[in-house]
Amino acid sequence: MADIHVEPVVEADEAPAPEERRGGSRSRMIVGILVAVVVLGLPLARPWISAYNYVLQVGLLILMWVAMASSWNIIGGFAGYISLGHNVFFGIGGYFSGLLLAYLGWSPFATALGAGVVAMAVGVLVGLITLRTRGPAFIISTIALLLLVHNAIDNWELAGAASGLSLPLPPLPVEWLKVPFYYGMAFCAFGAVGLAYWLAHSKFGLGLRALSQDETKAEVAGINTRMYKVTAYGLSAFFIGVAGALFGYSLSYLRPTTFFEIGLAAQMVLMSILGGRATVAGPVIGAVIITAVNEYSVVQFGATPLNIVVTGLILLATLLFFPLGIVGSLREAGRLPRWLDWDS
Repeated sequence: MADIHVEPVVEADEAPAPEERRGGSRSRMIVGILVAVVVLGLPLARPWISAYNYVLQVGLLILMWVAMASSWNIIGGFAGYISLGHNVFFGIGGYFSGLLLAYLGWSPFATALGAGVVAMAVGVLVGLITLRTRGPAFIISTIALLLLVHNAIDNWELAGAASGLSLPLPPLPVEWLKVPFYYGMAFCAFGAVGLAYWLAHSKFGLGLRALSQDETKAEVAGINTRMYKVTAYGLSAFFIGVAGALFGYSLSYLRPTTFFEIGLAAQMVLMSILGGRATVAGPVIGAVIITAVNEYSVVQFGATPLNIVVTGLILLATLLFFPLGIVGSLREAGRLPRWLDWDS
């Protein structure tokens, strides 16, 4: 007698009820509105904040890292290709807008989106070459790209070479100087998180998740993995380029070491791992935690190697207690709050 295979019956209460899904959507919407109000309203709270410029600078850094970690997560999380050279696009954005300002007088606020487009185009071209490899070979190729561009900028006299290039700041009173940079970075962060949210709920994002699990099976299933990977690589570069344009302008000085140190790429990776790779909320949480901890360490201990030790201890604790990152581990344990579940 032939064996009869019976598929397990899925209980109806295992699937979230429509009321639960609607409740989760409402809670996420409320939290999103509150976050937007707080972020956009912070510069207007000057009369109630004593260290106003410092708070605004920390907020700017958090928003910048949210944009960069969320962007890196597209290729490193959703697609599963770990890049340690993604700050190349940060530098491309900074130097693109910085050179246009220095030689043509064009404000980076007007050219930041163009910097993102250039970074994305370079990302597509680089992806066509480097994404032929996988695993450690791909990681090494991204590091090689970073070193190559760093060396090129170091010897490019038009860009100030290793000495750097000074940029004029916008003609604003000192007390309001950081406000336009803050709002520009807020736009960048919201755009990057919005792009990640769209990917998590799109057919394209589903294809990226499939190839990250098993690229060969994804190809057999009919997914054009090469096109998916290259597109993801280009998309992951866009908002990093925009952030680079705004950040370089806010410093009023461009130097290769500001943009092309491998530690910057490592920060993006750490933030995504801490919060949870391949999740929408993960890189946001990781960026907030690591930036806040770094700032606290600098205030308490100064700019010493102890800051790196503190960050390393946080990452170690996370990997021990949250092996899938904070969001991923809480979801697996069934303890992720609805308002933080941006992937469902």
